[in-house]
Amino acid sequence: MHPMLNIAVRAARKAGNVIAKHYEIPDSVEATQKGSNDFVTNVDREAERQIIDVIRKSYPQHTIISEESGELLDEDQDVQWVIDPLDSTTNYIKRLPHFCVSIAVRIKGRTEVAVVYDPMRNELFSAVRGQGAQLNGYRLRGCSARDLDGTILATGFPFKLKQHATPYINIVGKLFTQCADFRRTGSAALELAYVAAGRVDGYFEIGLKPWDFAAGELLVREAGSLVTDFSGGHGYMLSGNIVAGNPRVVKAMLANMRDELSEALKR
Repeated sequence: MHPMLNIAVRAARKAGNVIAKHYEIPDSVEATQKGSNDFVTNVDREAERQIIDVIRKSYPQHTIISEESGELLDEDQDVQWVIDPLDSTTNYIKRLPHFCVSIAVRIKGRTEVAVVYDPMRNELFSAVRGQGAQLNGYRLRGCSARDLDGTILATGFPFKLKQHATPYINIVGKLFTQCADFRRTGSAALELAYVAAGRVDGYFEIGLKPWDFAAGELLVREAGSLVTDFSGGHGYMLSGNIVAGNPRVVKAMLANMRDELSEALKR
């Protein structure tokens, strides 16, 4: 096992234990609003502390980028751990049991290691660049759909960027006439993991942050599928506008989306 994958798995499981423990005791969860439609809990912070503690013990010089703490720069800025201690805090607060821990390791701007851990189902998705993606040790391959006919697509509403509501709804409407159905679960990291596992055939979302998709993006690519921005390029690392699926599904999604994109979304 890649040494950094070993540490990422250990960190994700420790954070998952914290998340699961508090889930069993609803009164122990304290939520506060940190922005419009954006929440944080004491569980996010405790899970984040556990992850950072595990990383620091093995790699004290590495830089950590986290949703709650921001960028924790250290001596070695070529290696970045990009972490989301609890992806879908809203689901967690609502006691909707669909959320996860997301950890990615980027070395000189390339994602090398990824872990997405769902503590409710004890599902550990992992990938190392060039070595494929796995779920609990079993190899993952994305879907084999040849076009959008019969596909299940996933998405996430741009609830923090409601200025994009009109083009977004138009895109969903156009894709919906082509595919079988849509899913929207509230966790970008799990949506991408599910693309990698072939549980959904394609996925798109507007304005994600690096900690939302860094791990899931490697899972998708190592399972043999594609991740692009809304123009079919690689600008998603900056824009957070993501399309994922096998090459044929992505091509079909992009073709349907093209005419509905505002200027702000053409990247």
